[in-house]
Amino acid sequence: MDQKENKTRAGKYLTFNLAGEEYGLEILRVREIIGMQDITVVPRIPTFIKGVINLRGKVIPVVDLRLKFHFPEVPPSEETCIIVVDVRGVEMGIVVDKVSEVLSIAEADIDDTPSFGVNVETTFILGIGKAGGNVTILLDIARVLTSTEMAHLGAA
Repeated sequence: MDQKENKTRAGKYLTFNLAGEEYGLEILRVREIIGMQDITVVPRIPTFIKGVINLRGKVIPVVDLRLKFHFPEVPPSEETCIIVVDVRGVEMGIVVDKVSEVLSIAEADIDDTPSFGVNVETTFILGIGKAGGNVTILLDIARVLTSTEMAHLGAA
């Protein structure tokens, strides 16, 4: 990655917990954080798309990041919430175990994604942030879902 691309990664990130690990999203993509609510199941969509919710009269598709990342499904807790994000002009919710905090991460504190081999897809990871003594996996939420999966969201 070149210097110019590294600079675009510095900034504020909303961090959250998922299956015991810390992840971060660019704060500019986050619209709001809401508590868990009833999700209407939509038939014949991928299992990681939980369905849709009615958010103040707007229908929002909801993705369970645990299932998308192939982690085991767990029942929601009091801390489970939905982060509403903007992905390529589409508002969608992502279910996470717990929201942590907003961190400012400098360019010098973001490492490139390590190589895990040719069969491991990591394009959805912006980099690895090191802040507050912790390691945070920084996600490019626009790349977490493929264009085919985005089409499923549109159908939902």
